[in-house]
Amino acid sequence: MKKTVVLDVVGLSYSLISEHTPFLKQWFAGKHQATIDPMLPAVTTSVQSTYVTGKWPSETGIVGNGWYDRTDSEVKFWKQSNKLVGGEKIWERAKKIDPNFTVSKMFWWYNMYSTADFSATPRPQYPSDGMKIADCYTHPGDLRDKLQKELGTFPLFQFWGPATTIKSSRWIADASMLVDQWHNPTLTLIYLPHLDYCLQKFGQDFSKIGNDLREIDDVCRDLIQFYEKQNAEVIVLSEYGITNVSKPIHINRILREAGMIRYREERGLEVFDGGASPAFATPDHQIAHVYVNDPSVYTKVRSLLEKTPGIELVLDKEQQKKYHIDHDRSGDFVVMADATSWFTYYYWLDDARAPDYARLVAIHQKPGYDPVEMFMDQTNPLIKLKAGYKLGRKLLGFRYLMNVISLDATLVKGSHGRVGVPTEHHPVFVSSQNLGKSLAATDVYDQIWEILAVESPKKQKA
Repeated sequence: MKKTVVLDVVGLSYSLISEHTPFLKQWFAGKHQATIDPMLPAVTTSVQSTYVTGKWPSETGIVGNGWYDRTDSEVKFWKQSNKLVGGEKIWERAKKIDPNFTVSKMFWWYNMYSTADFSATPRPQYPSDGMKIADCYTHPGDLRDKLQKELGTFPLFQFWGPATTIKSSRWIADASMLVDQWHNPTLTLIYLPHLDYCLQKFGQDFSKIGNDLREIDDVCRDLIQFYEKQNAEVIVLSEYGITNVSKPIHINRILREAGMIRYREERGLEVFDGGASPAFATPDHQIAHVYVNDPSVYTKVRSLLEKTPGIELVLDKEQQKKYHIDHDRSGDFVVMADATSWFTYYYWLDDARAPDYARLVAIHQKPGYDPVEMFMDQTNPLIKLKAGYKLGRKLLGFRYLMNVISLDATLVKGSHGRVGVPTEHHPVFVSSQNLGKSLAATDVYDQIWEILAVESPKKQKA
């Protein structure tokens, strides 16, 4: 099989290829360029799962970056077990044909307990004293130690949160090249998240994101030149484009005011209680799954959603089939925001009563995705001093709570997740193969396979 490398440059669309991306602009010009039709939901874990299986969310079960587990009565976001993803993975198919086939899966999601030969994913240490220590998880286990000996500790706090920088994408790129030097995998999947940060913070404002574009362009140059020297086929793709937004929709506050949300009061703060709530939403960028625990409020909830400004689509289970998102994990309703709106998870009505995790980078505790985690609380002029004090406590081994995150959702200027976005903001697919102008998300699997496979596609599918 042909040595193949897939660079997932998150958030990349052709609208961003400019003087700020000189290498990619030139490299793209010599390749075949296609767009990928956004799928619902156009979010990381769903799209990646479709790319590596060729199956829609209705089959993979990955209906978003998180969902409500009706058995545990818990909202679960950013889980990592590959066993959550239904369907045969592309490398599993390849291994059946070529016993010598190997795959390196570098920071693509659902990267724990998979059948990949080599993998790495963010995974902090959580000691029993409540601290959070930067680290990563790898397979094989000793790969972690080898990588961190060469590159230093994985820069977890530059991977997500208010301190995000190019360092995390650069570390992933360097780690991928080291794994290639050590093991020469047949297929390498590399996740480069850098543009996700600036585009959600600032939208497509080139005066603010120009340097970020140059930084990711440099990383892509180094990777592409490294792999092309080995005669590898390089594919550059993305999961979604990010478009400008200006209107946060506080969908759970709307449901709360209609009597649907329950919470526990703990130390004067309101802690969300999904299992006790008649209905609630798990927001995820520009989509949200709405779960109805009490069937008697189903019609009321639907009517409320359909009347909410900024909501463009309200899909019940039957209507979800058209978008291939109907699954046991999906909400009783899947709602999609309009072009300039996105959904927050906020359910409290008074910021003074917001739960403590609201002001933290706490991706596993919040009942929805929170892009405001990239912003420090700008209402506090001493916030950087506060953060420094908290960091000092951490370095001295004391317990600390890094409660410095803003609660101002209007800070977010870019989002994604919806269908119906302009073509210039569609995700990209660039390779040496002539693919036509447009691909469905499920076609990406076939295109990778055709590039990867030695035999003709017809023979491989027979």
